[in-house]
Amino acid sequence: MSLLIIDLGSSSARALLFADDARLLPGAVASRTHAFASDNEGRSTADVEGLRALVEGCIDEILQHPSAADIRAVGMACFVGNWLGIAADGRACTPLFTYADTRSHEQIPQLLEKLAGNAGDYHQATGCRLHTAYLPAQYNWLCHHEPAAAARIQRISDFGSYLYARWFGRDMPTSLSVASWTGLLDSENCQWHVDYARKLCGAGLPPRLPALADYDDAQSGLTDAYARRWKSLRDVPFFLAVGDGAAANVGSGAVDARHIALTIGTTAALRAVKAVQRVPAGLWRYLVSADMPLVGGATSEGGNVYQWLWRDLLRETADLDAQLLARPPAVHGLVVLPLLAGERAPGWQTDASGTIHGLRRSTNRLDLLQAHLEAVALRLSLIYQQLRSPEARVLAGGGALNASKAWAQMLADAFACSIMLLAESEVTARGVALMIRRSLDGVALDAKLPQVSRTVHPEPARVEKMRAARERQSELYRRLYG
Repeated sequence: MSLLIIDLGSSSARALLFADDARLLPGAVASRTHAFASDNEGRSTADVEGLRALVEGCIDEILQHPSAADIRAVGMACFVGNWLGIAADGRACTPLFTYADTRSHEQIPQLLEKLAGNAGDYHQATGCRLHTAYLPAQYNWLCHHEPAAAARIQRISDFGSYLYARWFGRDMPTSLSVASWTGLLDSENCQWHVDYARKLCGAGLPPRLPALADYDDAQSGLTDAYARRWKSLRDVPFFLAVGDGAAANVGSGAVDARHIALTIGTTAALRAVKAVQRVPAGLWRYLVSADMPLVGGATSEGGNVYQWLWRDLLRETADLDAQLLARPPAVHGLVVLPLLAGERAPGWQTDASGTIHGLRRSTNRLDLLQAHLEAVALRLSLIYQQLRSPEARVLAGGGALNASKAWAQMLADAFACSIMLLAESEVTARGVALMIRRSLDGVALDAKLPQVSRTVHPEPARVEKMRAARERQSELYRRLYG
């Protein structure tokens, strides 16, 4: 028997088949690329129906695989936060808003006033900062700039629940995991924080919020149209979508406080499953499930910085990894803030943007590439400093680090700790498969640990240079943003 996993990331939609022991089956990946719609005003949205068509196309394709004849369950991981408005007819009446949409930065001062100086209490209660990445600011922006669209909203949904609502023909709950990324979940008590929803978004929002359930509140019974289209899934249980970061932690084997998961994809994050009395100022607290709090920080920069600089701006295709690896840290003389899509952790500046300081006529393409990759590593090291503990090990997933020995070394030097690179190519989807196994069979999430391809150790001389580079980066940040 097999498990069908839908993995919807920031740049691709995929459907994958895993064996019942959470092992990816050969040739069992169907993939479609996509991109958020963005502009210079800070928009970052997705077309709801276009994205649904991509996901459904992936499912159509994967069901042709020989192992799809006997699917036991379906699970999903989705990029978070995301949300959309649903009209009375059950269809989307807004675009899909994403974590990277920064147009609502103008709403933040007003929302802070509504909290009357108690932004810290809000952070501790919801695990989130008041920021453009979350629903309160984006919902206020929509009400202010597009009131007609806001007025049509009968209920709020996340994208995974919207897919299920279309496939099953009924309203669907939002998982606690996905809800914890909205900025309105009481993450300690696993319920909507109605008081903050009313205070920040108005009395009309709480009735529009969806029902909540844990990820294992499995749904079944496809509509007739989808039952005919996906015959093998007619009565198969569909587990609720979980946050992609939460799933990546599980797939990386970081399911307790002794392990920190580092993931670099389009964006990047450091996270650990652990309970804390107080959420550190620069970090957040989300949920994997009701019994698994997830503490960490995510950046809006990661592989997208490489993509922008090397592929989009310079239009280069050369592989310079060996040259990067041979270079001393910070030899380029540049100081970079790689905040191309704004800033989330650790500073949460809503108006932050990318900055390059120190350009000279001698600056070349290798300097620019090294400076930007180092800059991402240095920003992540600020999150690591708040999250680390003496016994914790860093487990790194994501194809970027296995593809670039230079970038992996930069991270180890910036963190001043060893980093274990995972051999697993699909840590997020693997995490969903493991969570399904825990629910169906009671198998512990760490019963089958991922394989490690290699361990990257910091080099003392490089650590010192990276520490000095981090100070220069932090000083530039302070000068620009206080």
